[in-house]
Amino acid sequence: MDLLVRPRRLRGGEVLRKMVRETRMDPSALIYPLFFMDGENRAEEIPSLPGQYRYTVDRAAQAMDTVAAAGVQSVLLFGIPAEKDARGSQAYAADGVVQRALRKLKAEFPEIYCITDVCLCEYTSHGHCGMLRGREVDNDQTLELLADTALSHVQAGADMVAPSDMMDGRIRAIRERLDGSGFFTVPIMSYAVKYASAFYGPFREAAGSAPAFGDRKSYQMDYHNRREGIKEALLDVDEGADILMVKPAMSYLDMVREVKDATNLPLASYSVSGEYAMVKASAGNGWIDEERIVCEMAASAFRAGTDLYISYYARELAKFMQEGRIG
Repeated sequence: MDLLVRPRRLRGGEVLRKMVRETRMDPSALIYPLFFMDGENRAEEIPSLPGQYRYTVDRAAQAMDTVAAAGVQSVLLFGIPAEKDARGSQAYAADGVVQRALRKLKAEFPEIYCITDVCLCEYTSHGHCGMLRGREVDNDQTLELLADTALSHVQAGADMVAPSDMMDGRIRAIRERLDGSGFFTVPIMSYAVKYASAFYGPFREAAGSAPAFGDRKSYQMDYHNRREGIKEALLDVDEGADILMVKPAMSYLDMVREVKDATNLPLASYSVSGEYAMVKASAGNGWIDEERIVCEMAASAFRAGTDLYISYYARELAKFMQEGRIG
């Protein structure tokens, strides 16, 4: 048989396969989500996210030790307040749980890059991501509170803010508030293309953020839509976003590629709680090889165009990368 082109020539050994690998990954691209709650001297494992915990601020060192040891340099902070109200006032309180966690982390782990989730859902008594007018989320009223929240995070030490609420115009509102307060150099990572997804289920338990009524489909995106995702991304570029995000990751890699092709900003994707929980449950039953699945999921996101990967497996992935098992 006279074959001039043989793709298998470049698959003949591990050294050669790595030499010609198209997708390369590094621990610096990983971001690990962390949950902080009010209270003292507690670390609670999240039942639907085995191996993940809610920490009180005084246990920040425990939360960070494994992150730093793994070689992960960036964290994404979420807060769970003891008290909630209709306006989500603990989201932007100077002594709020995230604000206190930031001051603690910056004092004890100055080398860690701290990104904060900016949203009201964990802080409102009704569980929605914004202010209510009757039973509807009032977009424009919410913008002021989101800007207040972002500013309070930056004043407490946040290196970057990441609005996840999906209100129209929130990137501009936050950018103008930060710039008007002198924080011109603080980047915004926008949850630009965030779908109303069933994959968020375990997170809502972790953060206590399930809506008390209705759902979030009036502000998070319909998962049937592609062009709308590009529209959302381009709007956030125009409003001053520095990094864009697609969420969830695994079932939306087509959107990762679409947004990557349509914009020139760095792109993040979030491997969300439902993805993590499915892998953990399947691995716990002996149905899959956990390490190989986790590596394959991450590689698929980077192959699709991800620059930054937010994952509850970030610590393990950093280890796998450093040991040459992925990357």
